Amino acid sequence: MTTPVPAKAVIYCRVSDPKQVTRGSGLGSQETRCREYARAKGYEVVEVFRDEGASGGMIERPGMLTMLAFLKKHRREASHVVIIDDISRLARGLEAHIQLRTAISAVGGKLESPSIEFGEDSDSMLVENLLASVSQHQRQKNAEQTKNRMMARASNGYWVWVPPVGYRFDRIAGHSGKVLVPVQPVASVIKEALEGFASGRFETQAEVQRFLERDPVFPKNRFGGVQPCGHHRL
Repeated sequence: MTTPVPAKAVIYCRVSDPKQVTRGSGLGSQETRCREYARAKGYEVVEVFRDEGASGGMIERPGMLTMLAFLKKHRREASHVVIIDDISRLARGLEAHIQLRTAISAVGGKLESPSIEFGEDSDSMLVENLLASVSQHQRQKNAEQTKNRMMARASNGYWVWVPPVGYRFDRIAGHSGKVLVPVQPVASVIKEALEGFASGRFETQAEVQRFLERDPVFPKNRFGGVQPCGHHRL
């Protein structure tokens, strides 16, 4: 009597925020759940593919493209089960979900998850598409809430964008959240440059740029220069 050969499986993990890599909802916990599922099913996990900081609405992710290439290369050797922790780890948009689902199937992959049972019948496809739509709604709702919170905080006089050169975010007593504070001595150099331009000491932006490039404390790019306004970051 021959022992059946276990089905081969690959695991795909994704987080949209790089901070989630080490958090509870990160790549490690996703892989653990997928490996437990594979063990229970008797699958042999041959590869794990990861995408860190990848948007839920995009298909051109390095980890995903590498996985599709792997499945295509080995499809003649054996079919592979593609295990994802949750439907939102594949995509958080219906269109992207369908596109990825089709791409995985086209290279011989079969999608499975401990959170949902994928099927090809009409009822299973309806549930799958509904869950993908809910995931898309959550992504869009989170974006709306973030935008609304930023607008409300900005209306209260707080800076909510990337700190400009010469400033950083810090916690100050009496304020909720972090506030923008000057970073010395760079902030004083910027103040002198702006006041010099306003008073006519510097007649053009090029003169301001040359002033900043000559200052020893102002941060320079790798070529020793100063980028035009809007491009320079600490």
